[in-house]
Amino acid sequence: MGLRQSLGLFMEPMVRATGATVATFGLAMALQNLAWGIGQPFMGALCDRFGGRLVVIVAAMFYCAGLYLMTIDGQAGLYLGGGLLIGLAVAGTSHGVLVGIVSRIALPSVRATAISILAATGSLGTFVIAPAAQTMIVGWSWSAALVALALLAALMAGVALLFRGDGSTMTASASAPPVKAVEAVAAALGNRAFVITTVAFFACGFQLIFIATHLPNFIGMCGLPPSVGAQAIALIGICNAVGTVLAGYLSQRWGNSNVLALIYLARTLSIGVFFLLPVSVESTLIFAAAMGFLWLSVVPPVSGLINGLFGPANFGALFGVMFLSHQIGAFLGAWLGGLSYQMTGSYATGWISLIVVGVLATILQAVADDTRPRRLQMG
Repeated sequence: MGLRQSLGLFMEPMVRATGATVATFGLAMALQNLAWGIGQPFMGALCDRFGGRLVVIVAAMFYCAGLYLMTIDGQAGLYLGGGLLIGLAVAGTSHGVLVGIVSRIALPSVRATAISILAATGSLGTFVIAPAAQTMIVGWSWSAALVALALLAALMAGVALLFRGDGSTMTASASAPPVKAVEAVAAALGNRAFVITTVAFFACGFQLIFIATHLPNFIGMCGLPPSVGAQAIALIGICNAVGTVLAGYLSQRWGNSNVLALIYLARTLSIGVFFLLPVSVESTLIFAAAMGFLWLSVVPPVSGLINGLFGPANFGALFGVMFLSHQIGAFLGAWLGGLSYQMTGSYATGWISLIVVGVLATILQAVADDTRPRRLQMG
């Protein structure tokens, strides 16, 4: 997660050195998120069936290759490496796979806490890697920094070799056979709470990837040094470690849909205030702290909703379907952000779009009811 969240730092030096445009970089990040979304159901289903070790090892190699290809001058390296390969890599090394593993091996009484810890650790990766990447860009070059990050990505394959007993053979219950992924998805698409949450999840991707991709360039336009962008991304990471754990705790007390609606509302208010106020170092870091507190905090309530309705047996496939909506939003957030800047020289249209989409998501999630009887018990 730290690697992916740091890619926005490379926009300005790559545009300056290679002649690529902001729109080109934005489209590459949009393709990355679309590949992530399309690949997530398949990666999740493979993990459900065969376990996480093989999936993470292959995805780590994709990650390494994708980061290296970004160093090749030209749009092909940016689109193929930064877009397609890294998108598939993140699908196999992030929440859709890892939360599924934790959901199957953790007892129900501690499952939400375990998932919160996992998501918080991903946030800490951003806190460490973003400033390190910025230091390498300044001290070495943007291409050398990408090579270093590629070597770091390859280490994930070694970590995956330590996986043992990731729950891939667990069934729905001792007396019932496991439900096939296709049947699980069909049942989920007939559940009102699942469908509403899936639609609202679009806003999450739209807002967050716009910010991750374009915030460094936006604050640079406002006269702030590149180091502030790295500090902001790092602050997002450290604050999210706290916010994610708190979201897991509140989800158990207030209900998953209610917490999700609150997160969307708080995000949208933070975006609106930042957009309306003059941009300064202080306002940027306060905004980053607020967004960081809410960044990956959706993971515990979303996973809790899926586990509560259908159980953990087919979590990877179900989360993948829901996450596809998130990544369609991410595709549009990254792409339209760059396109609006290219056409108007301003990000104003993008910020306003984030507010509108966030309000709609808040309303949708507020009317979702994840306490209804389960349509099909799957674990």
